[in-house]
Amino acid sequence: MEEAWQADLERWLAPYLEALGNKTRRRMCPAYIAGLIGPGDRKSIQPMAARSDALPYDRLHHFIGAGLWDSAPLEATLWNQADELVGGEGAWLIIDDTALPKKGKASVGVAPQYATALGKNANCQTMVSVTLASGEVPLMLSLRLFLPESWTSDAARMDKVGIPRHQKVYPADVQLIFPIAGRGRPRVRHVPDVKSMAAHAMLEGAKWRQVSWCKEVSWCKGAKGRLTARFAAMRVRIADGAPQRIGSAGAQHMPGEEAWLVGEHRSNGERKYYLSNLPGDTPIKALAGAIKARWVCDQAHQQLKEELGLDHFEGRSWTGLHRHALMSMMAYAFLQSQRLAQAGRKKKNPRSASPTHLASSAPGHP
Repeated sequence: MEEAWQADLERWLAPYLEALGNKTRRRMCPAYIAGLIGPGDRKSIQPMAARSDALPYDRLHHFIGAGLWDSAPLEATLWNQADELVGGEGAWLIIDDTALPKKGKASVGVAPQYATALGKNANCQTMVSVTLASGEVPLMLSLRLFLPESWTSDAARMDKVGIPRHQKVYPADVQLIFPIAGRGRPRVRHVPDVKSMAAHAMLEGAKWRQVSWCKEVSWCKGAKGRLTARFAAMRVRIADGAPQRIGSAGAQHMPGEEAWLVGEHRSNGERKYYLSNLPGDTPIKALAGAIKARWVCDQAHQQLKEELGLDHFEGRSWTGLHRHALMSMMAYAFLQSQRLAQAGRKKKNPRSASPTHLASSAPGHP
């Protein structure tokens, strides 16, 4: 079975390898991804190289940390494959973050900061993720490291780990102007006719509805059966514009874009509030589905860490971390493609193995 999934991996990686060009890189890429999928508790370079004769440590380290190759064509291939597998009208594009706990302070981006998965401050790296998900199948599209101020304010520290810089500039003759009124005193600014308020206060008088279903999203498929929660939603203007002093109200943020404000009251007493840019005619069930679709994103983060070693990278550079993350996402996409292919065969042949059984045939499958 091991030879079968590795042969499938080689075929699946063909478009990625074309983008790499160089013969050595074309060998290192599938070897690295096979190392992430294969057995073993640690998925950093040294232990993966030690477990396989096909993975010489120095070449593998150079491929990830120092080799001169562009990751953009590989990312584009990943996006195209993800769209073919789970894209469509019923898919969600989910932006989230995940924390990678780290010791010390030399690894790129590591700092004491809030770790969402842990629910507390911890010494970690935080990566922002973009996931394409349909039903219970997530495909990770991109991972980018968030840099806290302790890094962005230290140019020498950023140079040491190879963080790229993007400096924005204005033309030398830029000017700041005020609107000119047609008559009377010049108008300085517009002001809103009501004060802004907290989200929970805005929803106090809204109509709350019990929402529970299992057909469209996977969040309600728990061990205790159908999960339900009370939701309320209303259209608002987000108070995120430039702050202005408005008479006795003091400094207020000006109204920004229109959006949905959604409240959720859970059965355990917990209350959550969300903003959504879905269209104004979106029904509340679809709003709740969009919110709960994030569950598969959390699941993907967990599987990438526990099974494919996303948080096992031991290098310190910006480039190395992001290339390791890309290889992890490619490995995850391959395994999801195997799962979906097996699910299709199962529908035609009820006696065939389930997707879970197929997953276990490839060592280390999430």
